[in-house]
Amino acid sequence: MRAAVALLTVTLVVGAPACADSATPSPGGSTAESRAEAPARKAMPRLAVRTEINGLEIPWDVQVLPDGHQLVTERDRRRLSVWDGERLAAVDFPTSSVWASGETGLMSIAVDADFADNRRIYVCHGYRAGGVKDVRVVSWRLDESPWRTTQPRTLVAGLPASSGRHGGCRLLLARDGSLLVGTGDAAQGTNPQRLTSLGGKVLRLDPSTGKPWPKNPWRHARNKQKRYVFTYGHRNVQGLAQRADGSLWSIEHGSYRDDEVNRLRKAGNYGWNPVPGYNESVPMTDHTLPGKQRNARWRSGPTTIATSGAAWVEGSRWGRLDGTLAVAALAGNRVVFLKFDKRGKLRWSRAPKALRTHGRLRSVTRDSNGDLLVTTSNGSDDRVLRVSPR
Repeated sequence: MRAAVALLTVTLVVGAPACADSATPSPGGSTAESRAEAPARKAMPRLAVRTEINGLEIPWDVQVLPDGHQLVTERDRRRLSVWDGERLAAVDFPTSSVWASGETGLMSIAVDADFADNRRIYVCHGYRAGGVKDVRVVSWRLDESPWRTTQPRTLVAGLPASSGRHGGCRLLLARDGSLLVGTGDAAQGTNPQRLTSLGGKVLRLDPSTGKPWPKNPWRHARNKQKRYVFTYGHRNVQGLAQRADGSLWSIEHGSYRDDEVNRLRKAGNYGWNPVPGYNESVPMTDHTLPGKQRNARWRSGPTTIATSGAAWVEGSRWGRLDGTLAVAALAGNRVVFLKFDKRGKLRWSRAPKALRTHGRLRSVTRDSNGDLLVTTSNGSDDRVLRVSPR
């Protein structure tokens, strides 16, 4: 299978009215820029978008190995593949152990910082064996010639699963060495606020052992699951990203409204509490709950655009988009670039036309050269797109 290499000849001036996005900011932010920023305004880049890989089916994630090869997961096919720049090769991977249903299947991947030495990767997927059905994170060794996974080690299991709805499950290796896991609430109303459930959370663990990260807020709790919890009160975390300043951010689906981008704080409650039953008419951040609930740094407003994966944009060649958070949207069929100030307050947002013609978009990954890799999620002939400024 070969990649299509034709460039979309799209001239983009993101600041022009024709390129304004439809996203609505959180109350603490504004889509308009402050006057103080105007004198230092950088130029908006033109974006080149080309197909890197085609012929996929719901690629959930793409990550880059140190040698430039790309790892791709396909959710429903339960297939893990490697792209070498010309061909897509299937990895010998035990797909029979992966449970795929609804929004759950073979999902996020992460590549160990010491991959060149230990060949370790981390995979989050649905699992079913006998009477056990859950979502879990498994560590593997990825061998080459031929490509195959060996030496599996389950790091954390028991992430709740029901029909497959709201299965999460985004992975992020943070710069302090911890592995963060964004989880869904499995459409079960009590999970997000219950600290003994792994659903509706951001978990943090040691990727070498699978043990809870030693700086977690409830690391000494009697309940083992509670020890993994970093933040709670989430609906369905689909994206995790770490900014250059070290801050951690999550992206999650709203109900019929208010998709969210959140700045994560240890032990933070983000306010999702859809009870009794699974009542999706409640606000995404319910301030009637005991204690303090943290507001989103950005919200989609009255209509969901189904925000998903995200990555921070870095590099001076990105011009005014340098330092923005690029967020993929499934229902919105776009990538939204969000500019936050140093305190995490939203300044403005843009959704370039060049990324609004490819249908549903799921994951955003920053390549080693600063380009963005974006996966489509249309169900057939899906692609990995390479996005670069020019």
